[in-house]
Amino acid sequence: MDTYYRKKIIELEDQIKYLSYQEDDYLISYEKVIEYILQKLNELKKCVLDKGFTNQEHEIHFFKKIKPLFLSKLIYYNSIYKIEMKKPHGGSDIFKEYLSLELSKIKRYFDNNIDFYKYYRTNSKYLDDKYFVRGNHDIKLSLDTYYFEADQRFSTSHDYKIAKIIAYDLVQIYLENQLYKAVDRLRPTLLNWTGSKTALTELIYALYSRGVFDNGNTDIKHIAKYFEAVFNIDLGDFYHTYLELKNRKINPTKFIDSLRKGLIQKMQEEDE
Repeated sequence: MDTYYRKKIIELEDQIKYLSYQEDDYLISYEKVIEYILQKLNELKKCVLDKGFTNQEHEIHFFKKIKPLFLSKLIYYNSIYKIEMKKPHGGSDIFKEYLSLELSKIKRYFDNNIDFYKYYRTNSKYLDDKYFVRGNHDIKLSLDTYYFEADQRFSTSHDYKIAKIIAYDLVQIYLENQLYKAVDRLRPTLLNWTGSKTALTELIYALYSRGVFDNGNTDIKHIAKYFEAVFNIDLGDFYHTYLELKNRKINPTKFIDSLRKGLIQKMQEEDE
């Protein structure tokens, strides 16, 4: 039986990938994916109702391990479909606030179901006959309203909770990636220093000498490391480079002077 279900879940995942790449509009692709998963869940339900289970152990295994794999995909794609549908228009700050709010909803769900979450994550089994056997629910075990509305021939009290945990783990990753991209768009593009290391060292020490960072309270090492990170360069022993600049016989500020000359020339050309 497991071989049959493994084959079905692989088919499901392959078709989801196919449908996801068929449409330029990702919302339409999500709609098609959701419809397809619903169809496969109905087929799964028919199989269970027709064949049943040989014993309670097989029933528990199905509702704890198999059905949640299918159902979690429905919950996941329906969740991100609704997230994208409700995505606000406006600036990046509004979008980030929206994503953060959605993440907080997921955290709240995990917090509200922490006991069962731990039970599932630690692969505990002592309540499996309550959680994953049809018609064997216990009202005191924090049941979702969904359970009372579902077809109890194909539902147990907690198979939906496992599916939701699996799905919400993925939704959380999706939201975090979206949030990272939103923040990343605000970051300036990394610039590569293509001049010489000596020239950059000269510039760093010139700025340091004028005390332009933090009212002159920033250490030269910190400034140098910052420039290395921003301009994607390794200055090496920049203090030794500075000593070489000091010991130049002619024009120790060659690069700074060239900047001054180049700027004046540009201003004159623009005036002309």
